[in-house]
Formats: sequence, structure tokens, C-alpha cells
Amino acid sequence: MNMTPEEQFDYLTDGADAVLPEGELLERLRLGRPLRAKLGVDPTAPDVTLGWAVVFDRLRRFQECGHTAVLIVGDFTAQVGDPSGKNETRRRLAAEEVGGYVSGVLDTIGELLRPDNLEVRHNSEWLGEMDMHDVLELTSQFTISRIMDREDFSNRWEAHEPISMIEFLYPLLQGMDSVAVEADIELGGSDQLFNNLVGRDLQERMGQRGQMVMTVPLLVGTDGVKKMSQSLGNYISVKDAPEEMFGKTMSIPDALMSQWYQLAAYRSAEEVAGIEEGLADGTLHPGNAKRKLASSVVARYWGAEAAANAEAHFDRLFKEHDAPDDVPVFKLPDDTDIWLPSLLNEAGLVSSNSEGRRMVAQGAVKVNGDKVAGETLPRNDLGGAIVQVGKRRFVRFVD
Repeated sequence: MNMTPEEQFDYLTDGADAVLPEGELLERLRLGRPLRAKLGVDPTAPDVTLGWAVVFDRLRRFQECGHTAVLIVGDFTAQVGDPSGKNETRRRLAAEEVGGYVSGVLDTIGELLRPDNLEVRHNSEWLGEMDMHDVLELTSQFTISRIMDREDFSNRWEAHEPISMIEFLYPLLQGMDSVAVEADIELGGSDQLFNNLVGRDLQERMGQRGQMVMTVPLLVGTDGVKKMSQSLGNYISVKDAPEEMFGKTMSIPDALMSQWYQLAAYRSAEEVAGIEEGLADGTLHPGNAKRKLASSVVARYWGAEAAANAEAHFDRLFKEHDAPDDVPVFKLPDDTDIWLPSLLNEAGLVSSNSEGRRMVAQGAVKVNGDKVAGETLPRNDLGGAIVQVGKRRFVRFVD
């Protein structure tokens, strides 16, 4: 992509939350030297979500402008657990579990990035080789008061919630990644600003030029409340089938549409402003706007034909059964087999387990439009499914 430095700057920063230090990115672009744009990912779950894809899109933009994408696979830091945005200590993962997640997501990530100017590194290469002397030397670079500048740490401290010493180490370990690959700029979600700035400080303390930092907004999940997360079940995977991706997108609250148009459908700020104006003055119906959004999301990953087929499937499944466009979402329990009456009760579709049993017996319970014959179903049959009780009660169950 042949762009002037100014055009590159506009393309790379469009929609970004923060680009620090101010003015430095344009200055470095004008030097004409390809940048090393770093993104670190900790594989702590098996899928790549639409929320995760936002920052991969940003990294790909650097590739398109001729810069080198440096993807850090956090096979070591994933075992520690990033405390960013957390109000409690994260469960530590075993190396074998992390290894399974790494192999599961790398192929998908590779499809989201360009293969040519891409460098993939595992941070166990350097972090796994550190001895106690190295760790003590690293910890000497920062004070507890500096680490406590992080909002989630300070909030937990004030609430008398436990913070483990290993959590204090995490930003330093992430910073060592920047030192190891000599990053020029680090990308991340807005919750990574503190960690990325620690990387800049650490580089400078070790004689390198400090990296720039660019953060992007966090995509809110299908529940309309918290950021998209596999652990919360409020996510859409980039590998979800087109029909499932379309249906899940149709289930988001109307208030999320502007953000999803920007971050999940990658529409320009001008286009998003036009959509917001149409929704505000009534010239654009929310249902139609959401359909266009769902089609755009599906088309990005599966193509226009798959998007059209997914919309037709949605109509057959929901319109013909008088289902609402905005279907509430409920997280499935971890049980292998699900006793449906209890689940319907917990999801608010019936008032008691006995009513749930009665509705099943009467043939009034449908999964994706098909009547349920028994009270117990395999969990796999319910993940992502729309369950209907009677004529007017619907819920989508998610993993």
C-alpha cells in the first residue's frame, strides 16, 4: 500500500483510543524506516473472538503500510495470567493447557494477518530462561508505588482484595517482551495502556529507544455490559458458523450498534456517524440497522454469499416463528448433560422446575425451531441455540 507518512498516520490511528507519546508516530513514519509493531497475546482460551480481532486488524494495517508485525505468543505469560481489568486473582494455567490453546488459535490468527512481513515469537524463549538473579534485577527497575498507579490494582487494594506478588510481576514480564524484540510500537486494547507504558519505561532503562503505544477500544460483548470475553460467554468467535454469527449479532442490544459498526464491521467514523444520525431521527429502523450490521460482520469472515444465506436462515428460523430480533442471552452451566426444566427456570423462561417439565411434556419447548422430546439434552446441542417456550419466550444459550 503506497501511502505518504501522513496518509499512513491517518490510516493507522483511525478510531484508536490513545497514541503515545503524542506526535512521535508521525515523526517516525516520516523517517521512512519500517517499524516493528508488536502485539502480545496470551492464549488462555480456545477461540479468537470478534473483540480480539479488533487489535489484529490494527496490526494488519501496519503490515499493509510496509511495517513488520511482531506477534508475541505469550506461552509463558499466559501461565501467570494478565490481571488487567480484573477484580480478583486469575487462575494460573498449566503449561500443557496453554500449549493446547496456542495450537488452537495460531492458525486462526494467521488468517487475520498477512503472512509476508510477520514475525511470530514465543515469550518462553526469553522469559523461560530467566534465573532468580534475572528476576530480582527486573523487579529492581520498578517500585511498588509505580505498579500501584494501575487502577485495577489500586481499586483492589482499597477494597482489601488480595493481590498476589506474581500479578505485580506481570507488567514487567510483558515489558521484557518489548525489550527482547526491540519493539518500536506496541498495540493493545485500552485495558493494556499501563502494561504497554511499562514496556516503554523498561526499554529506556535498558538502553533502547522507548516504544510508542497505541490502544484501541474494547468491544462490548453480546450481553451489552462487559467487554467480550470467552470466560463470560458473551462472545462471538471468528470461526462461528455464518448462521450462528448472524444470529448472535442480532441478539446484541440496540445501544451497542454504533460501537459494533466501528469495531466489528470496521466501518469508518463517517459511516458510523451517518448510522447514528439515521437511528436518532427515525429514518433508519433499528432492526434494519442491526441486520446490515450482522450481514457486514458475517461477510467479513465468510463472504457476501454466506452473509445472505445466514440472513435467510435467520428469517426462516425466527421470523416464521414470530421470534424477536433482540433475543436475551444466558450462559450455560458446565455440565455435560443439561436437565432442561431447571435451565429454563434459571433463564427465566418458566417460573419453576415443575412448569419447565410441564412445558417440555406439552411440546411447548423448541430448540432452534425443533420441539424437544426429552427433559435432558447434551450441552453441545444447546451452545449457541435459541430456545423457545410457548409463543413469546425466547433465550439464546451460550457457552
